This record gives sequence, structure tokens and C-alpha cells, in this order.
Amino acid sequence: MALSKQDDTANVVLPGEEPKDGLPCLTPPVQSKTSTGRTLNEKEMEKLTGDQTLVSDFKQMKLEKEAQKNWDLFYKRNTTNFFKDRHWTTREFEELKVCLEFEAQKLVLLEAGCGVGNCIFPLLEEDLNIFVYACDFSPRAVEFVKQHSLYCAERCSAFQCDLTKDDLRGNVPVGCVDVATLIFVLSAIHPDKMQQALDNIYRVLKPGGIILFRDYGLYDHAMMRFKAGNKLGENFYVRQDGTRSYFFSKELLADLFRGAGFESVTNEYVLRETVNKKEGLCVPRVFLQSKFRRPDQLQGS
Repeated sequence: MALSKQDDTANVVLPGEEPKDGLPCLTPPVQSKTSTGRTLNEKEMEKLTGDQTLVSDFKQMKLEKEAQKNWDLFYKRNTTNFFKDRHWTTREFEELKVCLEFEAQKLVLLEAGCGVGNCIFPLLEEDLNIFVYACDFSPRAVEFVKQHSLYCAERCSAFQCDLTKDDLRGNVPVGCVDVATLIFVLSAIHPDKMQQALDNIYRVLKPGGIILFRDYGLYDHAMMRFKAGNKLGENFYVRQDGTRSYFFSKELLADLFRGAGFESVTNEYVLRETVNKKEGLCVPRVFLQSKFRRPDQLQGS
């Protein structure tokens, strides 16, 4: 799941990165994974501490009520052309490659927040032995998935779903999912409703099943670009098109998943920095990349 007016380089995207924030890809990025996040400089700290005015309660309620409409309009404007296909997922998450190692092993995947299929279709194109349940908040996005040339009912089931209130068990059998992905999705959900989304996914995961998570991290450059008047709450902002974005600390993320019954496997920041020396521009990106596991059932339970 950070947007001022899109610039000409908005669709140029770093590997593993979402382009919705209109941030340019410059020179090849330097990436590191770390347990500590990004440290702000004095000017950035002053900017954050000075921006304490929140969007009015009336507008916040309107944004929540119209959240689905705003995402549907986003896909109406951009169709399937905005986000780049995520060919990086099998590199970053070995759990998606397990079926390559054992021919008879079939992987059942849930992509929660599938958009137009930028994650699932690269996987299906590799001819992995997988079955994918794919859901999205936007009915229009789901229709784009179903119209894709690689979509077929034998390998994929796409459906519209609000993760915060629509029970996944209406479309996904209980305890059948090996791996679920939450890739730039949870940040688009109101913080008060994130727990419901995780509870929902927990119910369809197998004991021992894994959630693969990647999303915006605290003090990402996209967060620092917001101007006054876009703040909804602590680390929570609204873009110009009405879609919203939350920026996670690893501590808050761990607490969220722990509250839903998950165990932490890995939970770390991904720090990327691209520099355009000619323009004197530095773009520090911060993401959280994590894995959380549903515990095995206790013996005798």
C-alpha cells in the first residue's frame, strides 16, 4: 500500500520498491538491512516536530468512508500501468521458492492486497507449482487481475475483500494457506483497523504458516515529503488523491503481529539511498521487511 503531484519519473522504480510516492530512481541504490532505523538530521526533526496540525475529524471520517472509492479511482486512472511487476519477491523471500525444490510440493499462497497482480503474475509466469488466493479492497483492481492472460481458475482465485471486516473464510478454506503476503498493504489501512486485518489472515493460515511483509518504514523519504495539512495522526498521512499511508517502526509492527498471535521470525529495516550528484539530490528510502509465523498447534490440541 507521500503523493504530491506525480513527476515524470514516478513510474521508474527501484527493485522491491513501490512507485506511488512519485519518487525518482536515480543512481543504483546502496541497500542495507539493519535492526535500527534511519536517524533524522536537525532540519528534518524540526520539520516533523513543527507539523502537529491534524486533518479535521470530519475529513478523516470522510476519507475512511471513501477509502474504497479512492482506491478504485486510483486504478481507474492508472489501470495496470502504474506499479511495476515485483520480480524481486522470490529473491527476498525464499518461502516463495520452496515449490521449485520439491516437484510434488504445492504451495498455497494468499496475496492480501493484490492490486492488479504485480506480485502473483511474475510467480505464475515462472510456472511455480502454486495456487494463489488473491484479494483486494478495490473491485476494479480485482477485475484487472481476472482479465490478465495468465489468470485461470485452476491456479488462482481472485475476489474483492475488505480485510478489516470481510471474513476471508468466505473465499479461503480455514487453515489452508502456507504463505500470505502483505506487501505495501497494511500501511494503507487505518491504524485502528490493522489488528482486524491480521486476525483475519491468521484464521486462514496453516499452523506454521508465514506472513511475508514489506512496507513503508518510519522516516522514509516519502514521509518526510508531506507538507503541512496532510497529517492524520502519528506517522499517518493522506496523499493528494485521498489514499493514505502509515509509516511503521519495527517495534509497533512487532506489537501488532504479536497481538494477533504471531511469532516474529525476522523484522528489520531496509535502508536504501540513491544519490544524484549532478542535481545534489539524496533520496533515503526506509522500508520494513519482516516475516511472522503462526505458531504450530500444541500437541493434543
